[in-house]
Amino acid sequence: MMISIVVPVYRGEDFLRELYLRVKKAVNTITPDWELILVNDQSPDGSWEIMRELSENDPAVKAIDLSRNFGQHFAITAGLTYAAGDWIVVMDCDLQDIPEEIPALYEKAMEGFDSVFAQRVERQDRFFKRLGSKLFYRVFSFMTDTRMDPSIANFGIYHRKVILAVLSMGDYIRYFPTMVQWVGFRKTELPVRHAERNSGKSAYSFLKSLKLAVNSILTFSDKPLRIIAVTGLVVSLLSFVTTLFYFVLALTGHIKVQGYASLILTLWFICGILMMTMGVVGIYVGKTFSQVKNRPPFLVSTCLNVTSGNKNDL
Repeated sequence: MMISIVVPVYRGEDFLRELYLRVKKAVNTITPDWELILVNDQSPDGSWEIMRELSENDPAVKAIDLSRNFGQHFAITAGLTYAAGDWIVVMDCDLQDIPEEIPALYEKAMEGFDSVFAQRVERQDRFFKRLGSKLFYRVFSFMTDTRMDPSIANFGIYHRKVILAVLSMGDYIRYFPTMVQWVGFRKTELPVRHAERNSGKSAYSFLKSLKLAVNSILTFSDKPLRIIAVTGLVVSLLSFVTTLFYFVLALTGHIKVQGYASLILTLWFICGILMMTMGVVGIYVGKTFSQVKNRPPFLVSTCLNVTSGNKNDL
């Protein structure tokens, strides 16, 4: 039985050496047959040099260098593609996901589960990040008609068949937590500790987080289109009722001066609805255009300690 630990790396030079030592110690309590797959998402710091050093000193460390910055969830996809384990752990590189929790996740999986999600009961993030995450998951749950838990992210342990199912999904936009939830199988949550970030700052700025949220919602749901359709119907009905109302007023002689302001406001309102509708439809068309181009989700520049036999084709 082999365990693969997949870690996307961006600005991780302060954490990688400690991450390696703690993962090695934790996973060795389960099995001596393991691999640590570090995926460099073109980190601008010295992460790749440290990854190269670790892979040279330990063949269990496999280092993958992407050709450019693709984003965290594409880097996760790259790592999963090369994972050879029967069980695969996905975690972040900043040590907020605690490696010592891996044995507990594995023990829970042995109870008969295919996916065990690490549930961060007490998140050690800043207030605004926790607030933004909670808001995103509520909106996402509403838009996709699913239940998403803001305390669950990438960290967890997954059976190989779950990961192969995730890799089989042809979505151009990748969002690992939702994809692994979507494929199903037997799944559960396990409360785990969540560490504070000791140095550096999150790679996700507000704009990056907003872009990820919009892309994820539009990828996994057509509800925005349905909401716009209902809004258009409601506006049309209100316009019809308002027209009848003013028609009656005109017939009964209650309108002395024809209203210019109400006409302009009505036109602006209707034009705003139309522009919003065209904008949302245009975004969906753009996403469809990106999907049909069928470009690879990532490109690899260099692999260390990785053979072609490790690769699970998408």
